[in-house]
Amino acid sequence: MVQELLALKAVNAISILFDVQIDTDDVTIQRTISNFREQGDYSLVVFPLLKISKKSPEETARMIGDKLLETTPELDSYTVIKGFLNLKLKDAVWINFLNDNYALEKFGIVSVNDEEPPVVVEFSSPNTNKPLHLGHIRNNLLGDSVSRILNANGQKVIKVNLVNDRGIHICKSMLAWKLFGNDASPESTSKKGDKLVGDFYVLFDKKLKEEVAQLKEQGMSEEEATAASTLMAKARQMLILWEQQDVDVRSLWSRMNTWVYSGFEQTYKKLGIEFDKTYYESDTYLLGKEIVEDGVNRNVLYRKDDNSVWIDLAADGLDEKLLLRADGTSVYMTQDLGTAQLRYDEFHPKSMIYVVGNEQNYHFDVLKLVLGKLGKYWSESLMHLSYGMVELPEGKMKSREGKVVDADDLVEEMINTAREMTLELGKIEDFENEEALELYRKVGLGALKYFILKVDPKKNMVFNPAESIDFNGNTGPFIQYTYARIQSIIRKAQDIDIAFSSSTPLHNKEIGLIILNYSFPQMLQQAAGEFSPSVIANYLYELAKEYNQFYHELTILKEDDTEKKALRLALSRLTSYNLKNGMQMLGIEMPDRM
Repeated sequence: MVQELLALKAVNAISILFDVQIDTDDVTIQRTISNFREQGDYSLVVFPLLKISKKSPEETARMIGDKLLETTPELDSYTVIKGFLNLKLKDAVWINFLNDNYALEKFGIVSVNDEEPPVVVEFSSPNTNKPLHLGHIRNNLLGDSVSRILNANGQKVIKVNLVNDRGIHICKSMLAWKLFGNDASPESTSKKGDKLVGDFYVLFDKKLKEEVAQLKEQGMSEEEATAASTLMAKARQMLILWEQQDVDVRSLWSRMNTWVYSGFEQTYKKLGIEFDKTYYESDTYLLGKEIVEDGVNRNVLYRKDDNSVWIDLAADGLDEKLLLRADGTSVYMTQDLGTAQLRYDEFHPKSMIYVVGNEQNYHFDVLKLVLGKLGKYWSESLMHLSYGMVELPEGKMKSREGKVVDADDLVEEMINTAREMTLELGKIEDFENEEALELYRKVGLGALKYFILKVDPKKNMVFNPAESIDFNGNTGPFIQYTYARIQSIIRKAQDIDIAFSSSTPLHNKEIGLIILNYSFPQMLQQAAGEFSPSVIANYLYELAKEYNQFYHELTILKEDDTEKKALRLALSRLTSYNLKNGMQMLGIEMPDRM
């Protein structure tokens, strides 16, 4: 990498000039900001070196610049601006890079090493009491994209889903169906199965509130009324019967879950989400209970007088944590212990990544601690990829009250909006109907995915459908349109021979675009290191924006100089590869024409 070369040369220059040994980590080399692009390709930050030089920023920069010119054949010139040493490389460096790489369709992507242990990435993890909503979309897109990014960096990735198909929340939907459902089914109601079951979850909450309100009128507090609720008592009893393998309860549970799984699969298919393996809490909680009992026998965990099992984490800065209820039923932590053990036994992964919202930070701190105290040395490989909540302009969503943005409805809305805006632009008159429908789908989903993934995962975000599908600005459609523009150029130039020499003079717009393309592998590594698709998304926007400036300022197909034309076509081709591969890591498909 050029930055590494410049850092090594700078360290050597500093050693000669100031008789001090430093490491390359002590030298900051970064791409020169666009306002000063004409004065340099990369900038060395001088201020941290002033303690060494004992001189002014300008004099320090000039001394280092002069020494670099002496010792670095690749360097053409330098300028000093306010404590920054801007270094301009010879055009031949960039021309040779372009010549060597413009035809590489997978530039910067590392082949997977199947000999290395895999990385297991868990995401989605839906409950079978409601359909997928906007919050699930962020989870799914983030988990899928991180998996793709790690894979592009040579990591073998196992994508897994854990379906939360048991517990009190599932029993609420089941009980509402049993009491008020009148044998409703997806067929009889013409409803998608997960939406039908979700309706009963909302109905349970409505009926519970009605009962609590009646009890409060009798003088009970909110807490007392909820505890005295016959509806909640029936739900808890249903959970006990489920764990006791009651035939009727299990039959209803299986029937309703089948409806939900069918609905989930339809949504996953729309989003382009696939898993290598799906785990079910109903299969993993028993192993979790065995692990808990083993912990009690080894005095790592303790049983209270009411028969519940706990662990005391006060010495670790936390508190007591329930691992098994008094009635013997398991909690989320129980099944997560069992699931973690199953995954380790099956894959022996180098790491297990859980893509779960930041409201579960405490849960995963506890999970890691408990596994460690139980002697699971591999617990250090667990990582919680915590992300912020996604809201709408009008505020937070509430699943229990049914105030959510349904994932299927949102996807359809995005596709319809893409259709309206594309037709408004009037650029697809020659498209066949099937091709047009496919374009609307790609643009709509591209807008949705990009808008969500361009935000740092750690941050909360507000999703605005109207903003996401704008064909200008930092959006998926803008990048897709740039790619389609390049494809049009390449189609028209398919008979042109791409050949240019290292002496071909470069325009500043060409240099800037080449440097951005050159940075693609480094950007991939950064995204993997930070587990952040936003690094890729914002790089792609910068690349698309830079290409459009290059396109508007310079001629390509109408260029008279054959070498310049060839170089610009080569640069267009490499840009198209990097745009396509980068968007693919966000799970976004690129249309060849728009």
